[in-house]
Order: sequence, then structure tokens, then C-alpha cells
Amino acid sequence: MTVVSPELSLDPDQRAPGDVTHFWRVPRHRGLECLRATFRRHSYARHSHETYAIAAVLSGCETFFYRGEQHYAGPGSVAVVCPDEIHDGAPHGDGFEYRTFYPSVELMREVAEDVAGRPLLSPPWFSQAIISDPDLARAHARLHACLCHDDIGTSEMEQDVRLVAYLSLLIARWAELDAPPSLSYGPKGIARVRDYLDAHLDQEAELSVLAAMAGLSRSHFIRAFQKETGLTPHAYLLDRRFRAARRLLERGETPGIVAATCGFFDQSHLNRVFKARMGITPGAYRAA
Repeated sequence: MTVVSPELSLDPDQRAPGDVTHFWRVPRHRGLECLRATFRRHSYARHSHETYAIAAVLSGCETFFYRGEQHYAGPGSVAVVCPDEIHDGAPHGDGFEYRTFYPSVELMREVAEDVAGRPLLSPPWFSQAIISDPDLARAHARLHACLCHDDIGTSEMEQDVRLVAYLSLLIARWAELDAPPSLSYGPKGIARVRDYLDAHLDQEAELSVLAAMAGLSRSHFIRAFQKETGLTPHAYLLDRRFRAARRLLERGETPGIVAATCGFFDQSHLNRVFKARMGITPGAYRAA
């Protein structure tokens, strides 16, 4: 099996009893990532992914902010976050246990085209953040267990069949094809600042310079930027640094090199930012 699955825990200063994560990757499915976790106290900072995030809650309740609303996902539901969309996540009540897949845009498009029987103009889009579909949630959990390193009795072919069947079911029942909303970043001034930050991740930027670039006062710029992107300029820069760090770690770069390349103060800063968005350390993510 081409699955690596070290058992991982959050660092002691962030961990409450029962906060545990297990992370692994299935390379042959375009780097599909899998996370198995129980969170009693750990909360995710607001961030985005280049992939989809598809999670099924097995017990308890997770709450997360997404598309301007606070959502609550319990057992029998599947939560879907589309690529590039801002979200967070936290335990509600006594915590929750869940299973998450991070399929790439390419993988989802391939399966969606198989479902549609034709080429698609764009990847599948999901209008609902929480899908109440117990059958789908059970299929999600079974697939996750099938792909887990503990299930040594499952062949790769069986894993592949189950994965395609699950994603096909999800897309056929709940996805919208060829009609995704465009992610607009508003006025040209805000888009110009966003492009500048994306191109200069390793540098610090002054608020006054960014505001001038957008043609706005500092206070107006902060409000406009947050309205259009869902994040303050500083939080947006951290999010883009996190995403760049994730790509470099996937390629095998060491956390120290990644921290310097992506503009973090030091490796400890990278660790804090990364764990707040992935639930695991950069070193553990790289090891997988």
C-alpha cells in the first residue's frame, strides 16, 4: 500500500486530553490527504486550501464559519469546503471526532467528468456547506477506514474502487456542474494588493503602502480588503504563507528552509501558523 500514516498528537501546549490527530497521504490519487482527528479544545484559525475539504463527523459537533455564516456539523452529516474559500473550525460542546479528505481540484474534476459523461468547464461546486445525508456519511467513514494504514487487508484496487464510488456519489447527489460562482476580489485596487502580497510572501509590507496601492485610506482599505477576501491583510498574508509552506513541505523541503522561504519569523512561527490551520506540525506533514 502506498500509504504512510504516523500517529501524531498536537504539541503539549496546545493539547487537551483526547486531542489527537492522524494524518497520511495517498500519492496515487493526486496526493490525496487524509486526516483522522478528535478535538476537545483545538481550534483552527481562519484559512483556505487549494484543495477541497470534505469531512464527516462521527461523534460530537464541529462548528465552523464559512461563507458568512456559522455552521454546525454533527453525526450523519458531511461538511464540504470548496477550494480557496475561507473557513475555520472548532469543537462545539464537548468536542467532536471526524474524518476528512482533501481531494485536489484535478481529482474532483476527473470524477465529475466521469459522472457527467462529458468534459466540464470547471470543477464541481457545492452550494451547501453541510450535507445531511447519513448514507453518504457512512460511505465516507468506510472509505476513510479503507484508506487508513491500519486496514492492511484491503488491496489498492479495492481502495480505488471505493474512492471513485464515494466521490461519484457525493458529486452526483450534491454538486453543481459547470455553474460555479466566481470568487470576486472586488475593486481593482484590492486585487492589485492581493496580487502584490501573493508575489512577495517572504517580505513584510507596510499598511500605509498597501492602502496607497489600493487608493484608499488605511481604515477604509482594511474594511474593503476584509469584505472582499474574508480576511484582514495580515491574516491573508499568513494564509498565503501557510499555503506556500504546505506546497514546499510536500516536496520534501525542511521546515527551517520553508520558514525562511515563506517569510515566517522563524521555525517556531511556522509551527504555530501551520498547526492552527492543519492540526499537525510541519514536520509531521512533511514526513507523510
